Amino acid sequence: MFKKLAAEALGLGDIGKIIPSQDYDKVDSDDYILSEDNEKIFFLIKSKRDEYCFTNRALIHIDGASALDRKRVLRRYEYYQFPFSNVALQTAGTIDLDVEISFNVGNVPLMISVAKGQIDQLKDLYKALLAIQQVVHHNHSLLNFSNDSLQKAITTVAAGKQESVSKSQELRTINEYIFAWNTTSFDKYTQKDFSKVFEKYINN
Repeated sequence: MFKKLAAEALGLGDIGKIIPSQDYDKVDSDDYILSEDNEKIFFLIKSKRDEYCFTNRALIHIDGASALDRKRVLRRYEYYQFPFSNVALQTAGTIDLDVEISFNVGNVPLMISVAKGQIDQLKDLYKALLAIQQVVHHNHSLLNFSNDSLQKAITTVAAGKQESVSKSQELRTINEYIFAWNTTSFDKYTQKDFSKVFEKYINN
């Protein structure tokens, strides 16, 4: 009840509103933040139906079937698992009341309307999402390069003769090496926390 009253006090309409950081404790998304793992909110858009909460780790989307229905569906998209693509910003025309940011998170297309008076803040989010998209793509490319190098090395080793080593010992050694290589490469080239990106671009 408190959060419903708080939402009404924030003056929310069908068009989304960017919520200031001092009011993050008044929104539903705040209940689902993994604060135990140092997750925090950097940007939040709320309408009567939906909440789009951008944390340093994930996009949390609280989806209402309608503005009149109490049922909500909570979806969480970790940035490294659901990379952004097709990020676009549509500015307002003369008679428009809103501006829109659209993007895919993984294979899920999303379009968010925001009051056009908050266009400058939405531009900051646009920059942050583009930067996250670039970081994830770069890391994914490096991980692929690492895996390709490993496969070439395995092929080279397999072509050599190792008469003094049993097949089972050779298999065990190669398997352990591959597992260690893949684990190290994944940890090195998989970024899960994007705090620095948000701190760089989000100025509200």
